[in-house]
Amino acid sequence: MKWDLTYLYSSPEAWEEGYKQTIEVIDKLATYRGKLGEFKNFKEYFDLQKGISSVGLKTYQYASLLSDLDKKNTENSARLQRVQIAFSKLAQATAFEEPELISLGREKVIGFIDQDKSLEEYRFPLTKLFRRQEHILDDKSESLMANFSQLLNAGRNLYSSLSVADIESSDVMLDNGEIVTITNSNYRSFIQKSESEHDRKDIFEAVFSYYEAHKNTYANIYKTVLDADYANMKARNYKSCLESYLFNNAIPTEVYYSLTNVARKNTDIIKRYLEMRRKYLGLSETHTYDRFLQLAKDGKEYEFADAKKMFFKSIRHFPEDFQAKAKDVLRDGFVDVFEQPGKRTGAYSSSMPNLHPFILLNFSKTLSDVFTVAHEAGHSMHSMYAAETQPTSLQNYTIFVAEVASTFNEHNLLDYIIKESNATKEEKIVLLQSAIDDILSTFYRQTLFAIYELESHNLIENNQPITSTALSKIMIDLYKEFYGLDIVKEEVKEYVWAYIPHLFYTPFYVYQYATSFAASLKIYEDVKNNKPGAFQKYIGLLKSGGSDFPVKQLLDAGVDLTTEDAFKAVVNRMNELVDELEEVLKS
Repeated sequence: MKWDLTYLYSSPEAWEEGYKQTIEVIDKLATYRGKLGEFKNFKEYFDLQKGISSVGLKTYQYASLLSDLDKKNTENSARLQRVQIAFSKLAQATAFEEPELISLGREKVIGFIDQDKSLEEYRFPLTKLFRRQEHILDDKSESLMANFSQLLNAGRNLYSSLSVADIESSDVMLDNGEIVTITNSNYRSFIQKSESEHDRKDIFEAVFSYYEAHKNTYANIYKTVLDADYANMKARNYKSCLESYLFNNAIPTEVYYSLTNVARKNTDIIKRYLEMRRKYLGLSETHTYDRFLQLAKDGKEYEFADAKKMFFKSIRHFPEDFQAKAKDVLRDGFVDVFEQPGKRTGAYSSSMPNLHPFILLNFSKTLSDVFTVAHEAGHSMHSMYAAETQPTSLQNYTIFVAEVASTFNEHNLLDYIIKESNATKEEKIVLLQSAIDDILSTFYRQTLFAIYELESHNLIENNQPITSTALSKIMIDLYKEFYGLDIVKEEVKEYVWAYIPHLFYTPFYVYQYATSFAASLKIYEDVKNNKPGAFQKYIGLLKSGGSDFPVKQLLDAGVDLTTEDAFKAVVNRMNELVDELEEVLKS
């Protein structure tokens, strides 16, 4: 139940050889400055780019995965830093590429591709390049920007050090006298099992008090992220930081605003659900951490083998190839299952072109963990379909469509459990709560964070100070708007902005959980209702990788995210589930 990284390199020494080859390719790429106007050089240069994909990304993945297994290991950290420096050098070495290609003109560059079929995979990426040429600087300026790439990523690296490498677990004495060790990965399960309001408060504060204690450091780290985004926006002549993140993939800002508008206009159902929970659980008031409490107790724990078995059974009505890929991505050696000291928290699927994906879990035997297995398997299956169909440079799909496959698996797993488990009243309550909480966390909560990102970037764009107080105020206001809760009463919850790693690692990422959720729900409903061609369109989306603009890819799969309809469908689903849960609770 651990990764076998010998799939990538048999030993650290073998990695060193791969790293050496990567540096050689980077150095050679730099020699093509000013030479891309000749077809021979143009072809050689892009053939070398494939070398970076096959060797360079492999060295990066090995170093990154090894580091994530133990963030306290300085040798692993140093190896990752070396490859990060190498990729910074790559950015510097190839900074001339885009300005030079733009200077050659679209007609000449596309003409080179027309001459050689082996270059066809670069047609779409270069079409994208000419689309954004107004935001590409001259050769000298691009080189200067590349020199600062490491510095611009400093905030992300500092966050990782403070939140993972340096963080320590806390011991909490429960009301019954038991002392438990609380971590970022296990605190939810402890709260879920607790019947003591006092214990729940102590467990929650054991995690979030760390962010309160370091609030000013986190604020300054986040300021470096905002400063980097703002500097890039200004240098590249974008109208806003939001546009700078959406433009490259032709995602209209209207998609972002449509999502946030629909969510903000439909928060009554959240407040109704929370009040229903409060009354049923007999709570004097609702705290944010009470969301982990189950409305029904089944006390069941799930082994990793159980999670896989349930997932595989849920997809047995889909084609054999789909089932085979699901089993392949979860086979031994490619999933690291359990929490361990120093291991990165959370869960993810890591994939690189032409390589088998790796899945990281921190499995704690809850029903939520079962759904996480299906979720991450969806990501890996997406990568395998893309690798099977697309050439190297077109396998990486955009973040915008990344969560479709993962949440499709979750929708399907939920239906399987509800329909085929002969559920008791208690089990129905658990499952309905799971479905509602999924919408609450994936659609509403992520949209709340998306609005936070927009407002925090607005601060930097309008020359406003970035302090822990300013960042907390945004969160306080949003929690009041979305949930009707005053998180100031919880003392440490207002620092939730420091707790969410995506805000630091990948700005303007989290909204795509919500857009992908809306898209996958629409696609899944079409598949479930046996709409002609729906499943084939879905697989077509997975196979398309990064070969087209994401809004167009989803449109081809049957979802139009340029309107509010897809988002309203999620709200309607939420209302239906809450109605159904209310009836079951009364029965």
